[in-house]
Amino acid sequence: MINGKHITVVMPAYNAELTLKKTYDEIPHNIVDDIILTDDASHDRTAEVSQKLNIRTTIHSENKGYGGNQKTCYQEALNIGSDIVIMLHPDYQYTPKLITAMASAIAFWGIRCDDWLAHPRQQSTGRGNAAL
Repeated sequence: MINGKHITVVMPAYNAELTLKKTYDEIPHNIVDDIILTDDASHDRTAEVSQKLNIRTTIHSENKGYGGNQKTCYQEALNIGSDIVIMLHPDYQYTPKLITAMASAIAFWGIRCDDWLAHPRQQSTGRGNAAL
């Protein structure tokens, strides 16, 4: 929790058995209140590894594709009252080490990540020369 905001990390998973624990271990558990994994009918032990890590796990009986998996993740996060939801790929495609910075920007300043993506060069100085 940061600034009274309930923070949830969601992980849309498909065959992530070999990378899930590494990803999980780098999540900043001191600020993350809940972790949700949606297993999109994996052919490996992704769901089993997730459950052993005490991750809130939802399992699709049939593959719904990346978009369907994301929708389930976000719905589950809304169901538990999350204020801030950060998607993290359990295949370690992105480092979990950025979660604290992202959640803090949202919790303290109301900065949305889509604002950064839409106007990345204007964030720091307003003159179009800032780099993120």
